[in-house]
Amino acid sequence: MAPFQLQSPLDMHLHLREGDLLSLVAPLSAHSFAGAVIMPNLVPPVDNAARLDAYRSAIDAAVGDAAFEPYMTLFFRPYTGDELEAMQSRIIGIKLYPAGVTTNSEAGVRALQEAEPTLGLMQELDIPLLVHGESTGFVMDREAEFMPVYEHLAQTFPRLRIVMEHITTRQAVAFLDRYANVFATVTLHHLLLTLDDVAGGPLAPHLFCKPIAKRPDDRDALLAAALSAHPNLMFGSDSAPHPRHSKECAGCAAGVFTAPIALPMLVELFDKHDALHNLQAFVSGNARRIYRLTPAPKAVSFVKEATVVPSQYGTVVPFGAGRTVAWRLLDAGQPPV
Repeated sequence: MAPFQLQSPLDMHLHLREGDLLSLVAPLSAHSFAGAVIMPNLVPPVDNAARLDAYRSAIDAAVGDAAFEPYMTLFFRPYTGDELEAMQSRIIGIKLYPAGVTTNSEAGVRALQEAEPTLGLMQELDIPLLVHGESTGFVMDREAEFMPVYEHLAQTFPRLRIVMEHITTRQAVAFLDRYANVFATVTLHHLLLTLDDVAGGPLAPHLFCKPIAKRPDDRDALLAAALSAHPNLMFGSDSAPHPRHSKECAGCAAGVFTAPIALPMLVELFDKHDALHNLQAFVSGNARRIYRLTPAPKAVSFVKEATVVPSQYGTVVPFGAGRTVAWRLLDAGQPPV
């Protein structure tokens, strides 16, 4: 069987961490992706020019000579017009976290009304808004309960590009068809998992993330949208590495580490459903159009050859550890066979 090739695949939602963890995981993403949208919820958050530039420099150093563009984001706070204009050319968007809903989001937004002056500036400057869309209600209902907030944002700021990050519900999929300025990312693990996989038997800590995996009908709606390459939907791994000791413990950290195996598993998934012809749009084409990107050329090839997911990358256990995947990503520089 001939190799399958993707052109400049993009990960539109990625956590790279800092320090030793950044050095471990950044090269794994840079090996297979042409670029990624980098999340800003560090401690302290990336919410000023000095922090932004320092983090970008650390990422560049970690990936070395790899052909990989880190598309930087700012953590949402009240910004002045002068601040936004000064940083606009160095960011792809601003990420809004409701306070306390996920990792390192304590400094997030507590009242939407207080955010609206900055949102208005973002609309005028054409800076996209990326949103972790969850309420603080019952865990299975948090995304569905956030839909009225998206409705308010889409109606109040009709020229603001709004990205619903890592959607997990059929309600969010349906919402993609309601407003021309609303888009979304979806993860690999939410295309494959339901809550039953996480907690239906022995608790699976390496599958625990926020937002949590939902019901089978939610997973099926996400999968149908991805396989059809819905024009407003993009791949975003939400790959969120934590050391093994932070996952296999009381108070398990939220996050699934998918970056190094995301593309082979997506090729396997789309091939299984006879939808390989739509994968290019899902992992690159839609994002290029929505964000108006022109990534550097990077051809990534796959061969249909069984390979086993490593049990661990450094201190981090990946999604699907030990599982056999039907497709193999060719090493960088290795010609198709």
